[in-house]
Amino acid sequence: MRYVLLALLIAVAGFGVWLAVQPTPIEPLGWDAPANPGLTGVYKPNEALKGATLASVAPGRGPEDVAFGPAGFVYTGLENGDIVRLRADGSTPPQKIANTGGRPLGLEFASDGLLLVADARRGLLAVTPDGKVSVLAVRARGKPIAFANDLAIATDGTVYFSDASSRGYEGLPLDAWEANPTGRLLAYDPLSGETRVLLEGLQLANGVALGPNEEYVLVAETFAYRVRRYWLKGPNAGKDDVFIDGLPGFPDNLSYDGAGRFWIALVSPRNDTLDALAGRPILRKMLFNLYRLIGFPAAGPKYGWIVAVGTNGLVEGNLQDPAGRVHDVTSVNRYGDTLVLGSLTMTALATIPAPPP
Repeated sequence: MRYVLLALLIAVAGFGVWLAVQPTPIEPLGWDAPANPGLTGVYKPNEALKGATLASVAPGRGPEDVAFGPAGFVYTGLENGDIVRLRADGSTPPQKIANTGGRPLGLEFASDGLLLVADARRGLLAVTPDGKVSVLAVRARGKPIAFANDLAIATDGTVYFSDASSRGYEGLPLDAWEANPTGRLLAYDPLSGETRVLLEGLQLANGVALGPNEEYVLVAETFAYRVRRYWLKGPNAGKDDVFIDGLPGFPDNLSYDGAGRFWIALVSPRNDTLDALAGRPILRKMLFNLYRLIGFPAAGPKYGWIVAVGTNGLVEGNLQDPAGRVHDVTSVNRYGDTLVLGSLTMTALATIPAPPP
């Protein structure tokens, strides 16, 4: 019996070594995950999103972000590359305006009427009212813009946008396992056509929003559970700091509502396994190889979650849908007295009355 147990131990150890040395498409890095506050305190559970109104974009899917255009239409980009417009209350069916040939994510109207789009596969784009698509930026500091994600346009026309990862859109699952900070915050000058790098080394650079008086720009680091701030004006111009840290979910797009609050879409709650393995890159590699053999676990239950944060970085609002009717929320934008929510996987936009300050 003793020899059998010894043989089993040797076999298990050998299998572990094999998992550790097997080549993989990832080279995990160790990092310190901040404590997860979970569903406590300012993040306590509620059902504030439960009664949201849904505006269908079917047969399309994944209305990731929205832009508010002329005549009260809401514009959004879909998984198949289409950009459609519709009424946020669902009173009109979606009408196709253009197809980018990629994956349109963040979008916003410029002052000249062009719809600017951060396209995950094609870079920073411009779309005319009649649906013609042109490319504005595909490289920054000699490197390709591999995963344009979200954008915000300043009054001088400068476009601040994120390049999420050097892996590109299709490499997103690998980024989650690897934790290699290759994201960037970029600034495109429409006059010179130059694209500057403001920040780099971000863990999946995602949502972008300009602060009051355009004194700073925020960028979400999805896999670090935080939002960074890059100062544009004042004594701190050119410097950066952490605006809010230790979020209980993965932050996606950001927006400023003009009333003193930033809205953060949490695309899903944090994953306890990823957090536990954050500082153990070799174990993460072994587990990745094991899952490649036996199959990766299914995603957790769907959950809807958005938070509001004041300009002081403190949480002022917490809206959830534990049942997941609204889920995979990727953006929150205020339109009058309404919040419009985008989603990575839903076939509809969701709207709710904007809560009072």
